[in-house]
Amino acid sequence: MRLPVAARRCQAGPHLPLPAASTYGRSVSSAQMIDWDTAISTGTRFARQGPQVSLTDARAVVAELRGLTTVVQQPVREVTGLTSQGSVGPVAVVDRPGWIKANVSGFQVVLEPLAEKLAERGNPVPFAGPMIGSVGARVTGMQAGLILAYLSSRVLGQYELFLPPGEGEVPVAGAGVNGNGNGTASASGVGRLTLVAPNIVMVERELGVNPHDFRRWVCLHEETHRVQFTSVPWLRGYVQGMMTEFLLASDLDTGAIVDRLRTAAGAVAEAVRGGDGESLMEAMQTPAQRELLDKLTNVMTLVEGHGDYVMDAVGPRVVPSVAEIREKFSQRRGSAGRVEQIIRRILGIDLKMKQYEQGSKFVSAVVAEAGMSGFNRVWTSPETLPTRAELNKPADWLARVG
Repeated sequence: MRLPVAARRCQAGPHLPLPAASTYGRSVSSAQMIDWDTAISTGTRFARQGPQVSLTDARAVVAELRGLTTVVQQPVREVTGLTSQGSVGPVAVVDRPGWIKANVSGFQVVLEPLAEKLAERGNPVPFAGPMIGSVGARVTGMQAGLILAYLSSRVLGQYELFLPPGEGEVPVAGAGVNGNGNGTASASGVGRLTLVAPNIVMVERELGVNPHDFRRWVCLHEETHRVQFTSVPWLRGYVQGMMTEFLLASDLDTGAIVDRLRTAAGAVAEAVRGGDGESLMEAMQTPAQRELLDKLTNVMTLVEGHGDYVMDAVGPRVVPSVAEIREKFSQRRGSAGRVEQIIRRILGIDLKMKQYEQGSKFVSAVVAEAGMSGFNRVWTSPETLPTRAELNKPADWLARVG
């Protein structure tokens, strides 16, 4: 999950597993749909250069960000009233190519169930023979790489839910994989907090704010996500399950796919004209996926809004210039040029920005009325999550949940 601060978040550079045996028990791979090597090479080639920083300063930034992920844990727990259960998982501070590689690695895991579904049809690429399928996979890889190249300079950090096998393992004293005592334990239920160092430096310079305060402010947002997913036992599995169900709801009928491609083309044209039509993602959805995405959007709006609320609620005691940072950062969010607006509209990034605002307003309203302990009833179960209507009317959620 890219739980998505928006410029926006951070990412790590894990090794990429070879597309071999599926963890679901079949020898299939999403690489038959998307050439991941092409995605990585395209993304790293077209990613913008980061800000000019000396090697000494770069190392200092990385060290500071790593240290801050520990420093901000206590303030986040004090504000949220949430406590992580067990290991909180690893931290990665990466550059833009590292972010691209990390996201490709996560995409491979996310798409695995869909790859299996396609394999059951006898052809991993709909209405394509082996040669066409190979070419199509490379073309799709290039498209994915270009999108990742664009996003790689805009993400400040993220909490990654989908990690390849082995990458969620963290050192645990006296434990080991499968209990063999080699010093690590499986952390399959833990994600990874990732920070994109060059993007954080770039934005803090653009805003002209105190760099140390800004870095701490960004870490507060990402740490809130880590606390959410490590303190609420059902949340990580719920989001992962929704994502898998969303992908498996894809319509693999050739005619339906072609129709949605036409709709997608219309969505792109509408975005170029400056209209308020659908994003590319919305245009490509089946009716079943739209229903699932509504539920997924609700929980992500809550999660993102909660993160935005906490990073400001810690106050000047933790981030002395928090008010200045928030003001300038909010102004930056709304200052995109014409081309940037078109791209953001096509990719659905504007929807992400609205999630921060709507979710934060919901959290603020509930906390003001019922306190943080009252708000935390939202984490009781999936049934206590706010509906889309309740996100706009927090009083209705309070009346229902109590």
